[in-house]
Amino acid sequence: MLTQLSFNQDLSGCEPILTSIPRKLSKRRVEPDVDCQSSRHYDSTGGKRDISTLRKFRNFWLPWVTTIILACASDAGAQTGYKVADLGTLGNDNMSCAMTLNDQGWTAIQDGNAAPGQQDAIGTLLNGRDAIVLNGVQVDLGTLGGKNSFMNWGEINDWGQIVGYSETDALDPNGEDICGFGTHLTCRPFLWQDFHMKALPTLGGNNGQASAINNRGQIVGFAEDGTVDSSCPPNATNNRTQLPVLWENGKAHALPTVGSDPDGVAYWINDLGQAVGQTANCSQTIRHAVSWTRNAASALLDYGTGATAWGNNDRGQIVGTVGSADGKTQSGALWQNDSLTVLGLLPGDFGGIASGINNKGQVVGSNWDSNFNWAHAFIWQDGVMTDLNTLIPASSNLYLTMANKINERGQIGAMAIVRSGPDEGNIHAILLTPANESIGRSVAEDVPTHPKSNAPVNAYLILQRLRLDRSGQ
Repeated sequence: MLTQLSFNQDLSGCEPILTSIPRKLSKRRVEPDVDCQSSRHYDSTGGKRDISTLRKFRNFWLPWVTTIILACASDAGAQTGYKVADLGTLGNDNMSCAMTLNDQGWTAIQDGNAAPGQQDAIGTLLNGRDAIVLNGVQVDLGTLGGKNSFMNWGEINDWGQIVGYSETDALDPNGEDICGFGTHLTCRPFLWQDFHMKALPTLGGNNGQASAINNRGQIVGFAEDGTVDSSCPPNATNNRTQLPVLWENGKAHALPTVGSDPDGVAYWINDLGQAVGQTANCSQTIRHAVSWTRNAASALLDYGTGATAWGNNDRGQIVGTVGSADGKTQSGALWQNDSLTVLGLLPGDFGGIASGINNKGQVVGSNWDSNFNWAHAFIWQDGVMTDLNTLIPASSNLYLTMANKINERGQIGAMAIVRSGPDEGNIHAILLTPANESIGRSVAEDVPTHPKSNAPVNAYLILQRLRLDRSGQ
């Protein structure tokens, strides 16, 4: 289990880490045909940030990563397996997931606890918390006054800034429960930097959530404008209009929706300022995958049964989820050059999502089974989907069920079920690092089907928390 550091604890213990880690930065790699614009880095208030502080934070690094042999960046086919780092959970929580990571390998995780044995439940988590893993230490990000925080992917950029959402200590005057923990406290988007969490503004409403931040400091997510959403059914707990938002220079700017869609959320933004997400109505009976460029919204191709864009890279490639033509399931999707590619599913799986893509075009995502439990984490490259459990050694005590984001080094933030030992059945956050060496027998060979879990790993539960359905909350 990793060492844990509470946000409320004395952080002086981090100083030796800051002074002892080699100050060598890894440059972000972008394909040469992409016109990347350089930008002075600004914080959320629009002011120049203290560059020395940024450099100190950026130069945190995981020393054990230096011992890992990385696959050649120009030859993805040379990769034969992954090194597995178990990031554990916070405290006594029974589930944790590595939602995102930057190009240095710094990993942002969301942590929670639910009643054991509720694998198929679509319910309320008992608690939730965001954290960052630095040098083998879990640092609790804290909250904005309430008990819980969480994230929609949550992106951590190469400057160590993280975004997400947190409860405050104030009850929502309209009885909403946007953070989703059953407390009905107001839920605010946050920016975490320099060991401090700061609330971001909304569009005039009480609630919002931040989903991603790029290396230029641009943040996207959604925020309420305070108006009642007429597309919500009468019994909806959360019934205020939620608009996609770009936060820049400390201000919230509403992004347009497509067609007559009243609501939306932006889930990711690349370093060129291009954002992706979805627009929809309250109950998701209408749902469009959307990309935003220079404040203009464009609907992406689908089969008339709904789609969502979860991520994009600096080459204009977009990944997400698309509903099947018959509307019975959904699969991972890739949009590029005005075309749609359905990634398909691993044998025996029922549905899936593609959630992350790097500039080499490597895609990661997750499939679920017919009971809507997360079944397999996958990587898709060169037109082939591969179960990540076939790429980690059988000596690993973990079974990978969800892969979320992939960085330019090919490292993957993931989630796995612990196979045996004191934490058997619990869900741990995982960091995978590619290694150009044989793994021998794989976990997939050792465990043909995923082991039983003590915590809910239900696809609908997580997708619901990612705003795919709020009508019944």
